[in-house]
Amino acid sequence: MSRDLGRYLVTGSRVGLRSFTAGDAEEFTARARESRELHVPWLYPPQTADAYAVYSRPLIEDPAREGFLVCERGGGGIAGFVNINNIVRGAFLSGALGYGAFAHAAGRGLLSEGLGLVLAYAFGPLGLHRLEANIQPGNTASRTLVRRAGFRLEGFSPAMLFIGGEWRDHERWAITAGQDARSGGSGRTGEGAAAQRL
Repeated sequence: MSRDLGRYLVTGSRVGLRSFTAGDAEEFTARARESRELHVPWLYPPQTADAYAVYSRPLIEDPAREGFLVCERGGGGIAGFVNINNIVRGAFLSGALGYGAFAHAAGRGLLSEGLGLVLAYAFGPLGLHRLEANIQPGNTASRTLVRRAGFRLEGFSPAMLFIGGEWRDHERWAITAGQDARSGGSGRTGEGAAAQRL
């Protein structure tokens, strides 16, 4: 992982991570509209400027959240996003992930690389110990993404999150700092996860 002190917080071979800005509304919402068929019923990213403002403001201003745009390094276009929500400090040092790829980037491994960079950043500079991803059982692509990144299945929660107008069941997947991405055991986490393709 290299650092680019200009445009990105961190970079991988094909993507860079940068923070959300108010100026990203037009591109982000256009990509969300193009990706509706890919996302529904799993997630509903904002598709209008007003909805984007409500969605992005906490990611920009709230210290209990970190939002990352996953951008292609060649042209800088937004390929997807990975957010760390509900960050708790103290003895817990944990956060909950939310993420999505946009249709033009799906299946190219860009979100997988971006997630690996987020893990390295979260367990490095952010100083977190544990990240959790809550996934609807039928969302095979999301389950594959986190499994390849080294997450372990920890449990099942019925009617856990209100998404798309209804309470939905979720599997709880998690990873901790130092966990080996290949075996789920102890070791290191970081760029090995970024190299996986989805």
